Amino acid sequence: MAEVLTDEWHFQHDAGRAFADTSAELIARFPEHRDLIAQWGPRFGESVREPVAGMIALVERLDAAGVPLFAITNFSAEFWAPFRTREAALFDRFRDIVVSGAEKLVKPDPAIYALALDRFGLAPGAGLFVDDRLENVEAAERAGLAGHHFTDADRLAADLAGHGLLPSQSSAD
Repeated sequence: MAEVLTDEWHFQHDAGRAFADTSAELIARFPEHRDLIAQWGPRFGESVREPVAGMIALVERLDAAGVPLFAITNFSAEFWAPFRTREAALFDRFRDIVVSGAEKLVKPDPAIYALALDRFGLAPGAGLFVDDRLENVEAAERAGLAGHHFTDADRLAADLAGHGLLPSQSSAD
């Protein structure tokens, strides 16, 4: 089934294509997998991994420190709403979130960073962009944002403190 449900197929949703359209095309190519393909959309939420260790606490610390939080996510517009609702305790801390599927723009397209800066009311250089994909960080830097290539919460916390966005946690915390 892995050769049927490829990353290339999945990423079409992040770019704004509807699951009804992409699944119909895939079923036409692989009719023997009709039932499994049809289940992918309704069960998409089950495929989203748990948050990276330490990240929810880090977002909470940033929010408590009054740091304005914004996000750009490569995510299907139709799958975003239920996921956003499920994770409201986290996403309610963000002032705005650009969802690629709704905008029909995906990272690392320069246009998504320009849209985000405009929508968020930020000038180039006024934000720190964090992403686990280096090509997205490099594109954000070309768009005028400082960048951090995410590997773990501790390194991110240290970088945030270095940018003056987060007070260092003392050993008494």
